[in-house]
Amino acid sequence: MKCAGIVGNGPRKYLPPLLNYQNEMDFWVGADRGAFYLAEQGLPIDIATGDFDSVSAAEYAVIEKHAAHFDQHPSMKNQTDLEIAVDAAIANGADQLFFFGVTGGRTDHTLMNIQLLYPLLQQGKRAVMIDNGNYIEIVAPGSYPVDSEGYAYISFLPFTPEVSGLTLKGFLYPLENQTIRWGSSLCISNELSQKKGTFSFHKGILILVKSYDAV
Repeated sequence: MKCAGIVGNGPRKYLPPLLNYQNEMDFWVGADRGAFYLAEQGLPIDIATGDFDSVSAAEYAVIEKHAAHFDQHPSMKNQTDLEIAVDAAIANGADQLFFFGVTGGRTDHTLMNIQLLYPLLQQGKRAVMIDNGNYIEIVAPGSYPVDSEGYAYISFLPFTPEVSGLTLKGFLYPLENQTIRWGSSLCISNELSQKKGTFSFHKGILILVKSYDAV
C-alpha cells in the first residue's frame, strides 16, 4: 500500500507536527501554501501543485527550489488546489491518503474537503484528515477495530441520511444494532472503556471522528 501525505492551505495553527508522520508516508504533496508548510517543517516536497495565489514571492521561491515536481495551475479553474493534489497523489499510485492543513479557516473549504473523502472511499482508497485536535475518516459498512491513539473522544456521525446496525463494543456508552440519522447527537463524545474497542454497521456511510479539546 502506497501512502501519500497531502498538505493543504489551511491556517498554520491547525496544522499538527508533520514530522510525526514522516515515517508513514511514501511521498508528500503540497497544495498551494501547503507546499511551503512542508519546506518549513523540513520535509520533502515530492509534488507541489496548485495556483500558488496564497503564497508570497519569497515563499513561492522556496517551493519552486525545493519541489521535486512543480506543477502550477491558473487561478481561474474548476477544481480546488486540494482536489488537484488528490488527483496527483492517485496518479502517483497512492492507496492511502492522509490530509493535513485542510480544516479551519473558511467553512466552505472545510466542508468540501470532508466531502472529498467520499469519492476516495468509493475508489477503494483509505482517506484520513488530521489536524491538531481531530482525526476524521469516512468508512463503509463492516466491522473495525478502534483505539483512541491519544484522543479523548470518539464520535460517530452519519454521512448518509441514515446508518443502520451500528454496534459499539468496548465503549463507555455501548450500542447494539442502533440506527442513527442526520441530526442525531447519540454518538457524539463517546470514549473507550478499555484499551481497544470495535464498531460495526450494516448500511450507510459513517464518519469516524477522534478528537480532544485543543487548548
